[in-house]
Amino acid sequence: MTAQTVPHHIAIVMDGNGRWANKRFLPRIAGHKKGVNSLKRCAKTCDARGVRVLTVFAFSSENWQRPTDEVSGIMDLFAFALAREVPQLKADGVQLRFIGERQGLSDKVLRGIEQSEAATASNQRLVLNVCFNYGGRWDIVQAAAKLSAQGVPVTEASLSQAMALAHVPDPDLVIRTGGELRISNFLLWQSAYSEFVFTDTLWPDFDEAALDSAISAFATRERRFGKTSDQVKPGVLPSSAH
Repeated sequence: MTAQTVPHHIAIVMDGNGRWANKRFLPRIAGHKKGVNSLKRCAKTCDARGVRVLTVFAFSSENWQRPTDEVSGIMDLFAFALAREVPQLKADGVQLRFIGERQGLSDKVLRGIEQSEAATASNQRLVLNVCFNYGGRWDIVQAAAKLSAQGVPVTEASLSQAMALAHVPDPDLVIRTGGELRISNFLLWQSAYSEFVFTDTLWPDFDEAALDSAISAFATRERRFGKTSDQVKPGVLPSSAH
């Protein structure tokens, strides 16, 4: 794959952990544990393919409505995974960033987030944004509120700079696993011109081949950003000049 066909920034809705577990008559948290391994594998593959930013939807602001035992298990798994995985991520040059509302998270989770970000802050090989307690509408509202508090006029440019992902370019490719055909309040602002790939593969089964398939699909897309095909093809004269 060439640099032109590999997305700089991939975002993923990691869906299907619970269904993966249900199909195997396992508790739903077993699917979430398996999903952590898929994320590790995906991050390594992204790095190997030349992707420089990976953003994943780990826990939405709406997921609090799930059964209490599942939410509690996810929080415990999140804190445990941070403690276990961050040393290796640091060694691999991955910069961890956590995106979302931190109010309401436990002290244990907050400590894990802060320590992980501090430990990997200088890494530059791959930026891994973990959207946790995140919602796209929340992101837009917090950005507008920030600008209002600063007395800054709300424009497209100023709002973009106030968004939670202002430190990276907008995603080129958004992938959703698990067979659902919606974005579920994920990166509503940032995905305005993203390419989308939906796959029936459940997240714990999403492997290198599945990621390569999504990247290959991306490579076939013509990204016009409002222009015509002629305008975006180098060396091709506008139609009116033919």
